[in-house]
Amino acid sequence: MPVAASPAEPDLDASFIATHSGPQQYPNVFIEWDVPITMSDGTVLKANVYHPAGANGQPITEPTPTVVNMTPYTKLVTNVADSALAVPGLNDFLTPILRNLDFSPYGFSSVSDILKVLPGGGARTFAVDRTLIQSGYTQVVVDVRGTGFSQGTWQVFGEREQLDGVEVVNWAAAQGWSNGRIGMSGVSYSGINQLQTAERHPEALKAIFPVVPGSDLIRDVAAPGGALGVGFLPEWLLAVDAAKLLPDLVSIIGGRFDWTWLRDRVRDPFTFFNVLIAALTTASVNDIPPELEHILDDGSPLRTAWVGHPDQITIPTFLYGGWHDIFTYSTPRIYNAVNVEAAQKKLVMDNVYHVTLGSGMGTAGGPAPLQVLQRAWFDKWLKGIDNGIDRYSPVTLWQQGSETWTSDTAFPRPGMTYRRLYLDPASSGSAAGARYDGSLKPEPGAAQRISVDPTLATTCSRDAAQGTAGMLPLPDVCIKDARISEGAALTFTTAPVSEDTRLSGPIGVHLNTVLDATDGYWSVTVNDVAPDGKSTVLTQGQLTASLRAIDEAKSTRSPNGDYTDPYPVLTLDTRQPIVPGEATTIDIGVRATDALLKPGHRLRVDVFAGNFPSGVLLRPLLNESQLRTQHLELDPANPSWINVPLDRPTGW
Repeated sequence: MPVAASPAEPDLDASFIATHSGPQQYPNVFIEWDVPITMSDGTVLKANVYHPAGANGQPITEPTPTVVNMTPYTKLVTNVADSALAVPGLNDFLTPILRNLDFSPYGFSSVSDILKVLPGGGARTFAVDRTLIQSGYTQVVVDVRGTGFSQGTWQVFGEREQLDGVEVVNWAAAQGWSNGRIGMSGVSYSGINQLQTAERHPEALKAIFPVVPGSDLIRDVAAPGGALGVGFLPEWLLAVDAAKLLPDLVSIIGGRFDWTWLRDRVRDPFTFFNVLIAALTTASVNDIPPELEHILDDGSPLRTAWVGHPDQITIPTFLYGGWHDIFTYSTPRIYNAVNVEAAQKKLVMDNVYHVTLGSGMGTAGGPAPLQVLQRAWFDKWLKGIDNGIDRYSPVTLWQQGSETWTSDTAFPRPGMTYRRLYLDPASSGSAAGARYDGSLKPEPGAAQRISVDPTLATTCSRDAAQGTAGMLPLPDVCIKDARISEGAALTFTTAPVSEDTRLSGPIGVHLNTVLDATDGYWSVTVNDVAPDGKSTVLTQGQLTASLRAIDEAKSTRSPNGDYTDPYPVLTLDTRQPIVPGEATTIDIGVRATDALLKPGHRLRVDVFAGNFPSGVLLRPLLNESQLRTQHLELDPANPSWINVPLDRPTGW
């Protein structure tokens, strides 16, 4: 179906593409290198400023709207990407080739998805879009404090770094080449700091375009379910810490080397690695050092800074996320919280991992490439051009199951009713290779204890791909079919649906558990099971048993009283060690999703005792778990269930 908000306007994407791919106002781009920006505390950040330029290669004198990108990945990397994309004819040559390369016949569709980042616009939104600049924008790419060539200590979204965002926006607005109307762009980290800056309301900031952003860093990537995100966090920290140590060779050659920069790097060469090492090596809860305790205290300054307040955002916001992104938990929440009318906020959810951003864009029947939508967004809100982007569908969703792009007025989709389905020990007859084959039914079944062991089977899973940001090109037998990992899972499956059944929104999972130790780790997936037995993961959730305390004020429940989106506190002071052998109920929040179950398909819940590499218990809690067998206590007097949003009664 068309992505336009109204069927009367089915050609919005086509018009945006025509504008972006046609002749631009200015033929060239002029770059100012390493422009100093002094913050209020005296720290000097460095920026590259990209200006529209005339035929003579010189920057224009007319002030323009300005787009700011603040990156920890160094503007050097941004410039390398820009230089490659700026080779005449290269982009036009590569786009159709990369779009059509298909490795799925060889069982590696993940490789195809990575290659489609360029034609889908992911590379342009990460780096610099020269077409945007040539259409009459100035773009400012800034090394975040403590990274790249900027002075200071890398704060990883700390309070001072957030203030930098406001000061950079104000600086850009005051420059002679700017007309005072500022937008922000960027991917991942550069999407998060857009949100943080917008929450502080700098007057000059008029619109943002965050791509795969997050707003709750503990629950998104640092400690999903209270476990350490080892599939992403160590690798990411190492990459940024290594890149920030690269010196400015041009300044060395020219005799202008910044010795303050060197002092700052020597002072803090490996940011947060002490915390990471403590999380992996501290033997006992009683021995947790202050730097790790700081992360596990929701009242600490850093923990407070890591939780966003998107309800404070009052400017036009276009969000792009993915159903299997590391920030899937946050992105729909951000959209629903942003405090503007539907014309001024949009959500696109693609079928992508973090590093395959944009790979589904620009395809037949789908939204325009990311850089095209970004241009349209800024043309409307920075230049005042009536191009129709405000009439674009409020939400544009890749619907899993139907494998098509769809549009709607809200997410979750209107018309959903939460229904409780019970975990039943009776065989569904659909999961012969699973550790256990049970059923999902509308009424509780017989009593039975079912056991599951911690294993590494989840390394071959869609969640492993999600937890590693899609950087590992896992084969399709892992990421598109869960039957290998289900060999270590307790599975519970419905009867087949008789007609199209839609699922949209977050899912609550309530488990009655028994452990043989004082701690454990539970992970669940919700799957679409095809008639041929293929089990496709739609979404996932996880929780450390001792960190099961729920913040009721931040949680949501459906009219039936069950949690739809429980919000675990995840702090040491609310920790509740398990009494071995005693039944304990836990509520696991499963990330929001959108899917269609076709006739003959089934809904399944997989239950695992662990989730490596997406999450590994903190070492002291891992020691307490002893990696012992974990048990589900199926009991009609204290049942286990999922609370799932469906558009119709199923008759299950």
